[in-house]
Amino acid sequence: MAWPPPPGGTWLLDLDGVVWLSGQPIDGVDRAVKALRSEGVRPLFATNNAGLTVDQVLERLAGCGIDAERHDVVNSPQAAASLLEPGSTVLAVCGAGALEALAARGVKLVERGPADAVVVGYTTAFDYDLLARAAAALHAGARLIGTNDDATYPTPDGLLPGAGSLLAAVTTAGGVQPVVAGKPHEPMAQLVRQRAGDVVTMVGDRPSTDGLFARRLGVPFALVLTGVTKPGAPAGQPEADVTSASLATLVDSVLGR
Repeated sequence: MAWPPPPGGTWLLDLDGVVWLSGQPIDGVDRAVKALRSEGVRPLFATNNAGLTVDQVLERLAGCGIDAERHDVVNSPQAAASLLEPGSTVLAVCGAGALEALAARGVKLVERGPADAVVVGYTTAFDYDLLARAAAALHAGARLIGTNDDATYPTPDGLLPGAGSLLAAVTTAGGVQPVVAGKPHEPMAQLVRQRAGDVVTMVGDRPSTDGLFARRLGVPFALVLTGVTKPGAPAGQPEADVTSASLATLVDSVLGR
């Protein structure tokens, strides 16, 4: 894809590994977002993080020196909830972020099957009993929906298991292939298109997620080396249209600062 992007438009910004690591701001992100806005660019935060509610995301952004509103956040739980009909029954293997989106969709949560769907997202409450109840619901005919299939997420101390690792366990136990909602899959792309018709760039730290999402949307992929992909690591696929040390250095190069 052509780089740099045209002036204005919407830049999709991943959060984990781009804006913060475990909520701790990456150097220069506040300045970078402010600079984009000063040039007429709308930042839209597109995250697979299924553990945080939207308000928690906004609180973390504020802690990074970034002001944002609820409509500035698109997440994988919202994409997963869009695949369910209001009033349907769901066995939830997920945390607060996905539970918020499911409630907003008007589904009914059940503790055990039968259920119309099992929804898997990030949660630290995952245990054998929950796995067994999810598997039983799947064996009884429930659909399997994953908020995302990222196996890990970046922290200052390295990679930790993500929602994709939990989804893999439920998939194996239930013997059902999931429909995955988050980046780089179509349900998330549909949400983004509904929020912004002028996306010009996707900025992320994981080619297999953010890069493929950029390709799905038909926009350039800007890879930053502050998260999953580290400096000097082998290039992932798809190949980035531009690689930068951080969001701040990327924005500086585009704006000529």
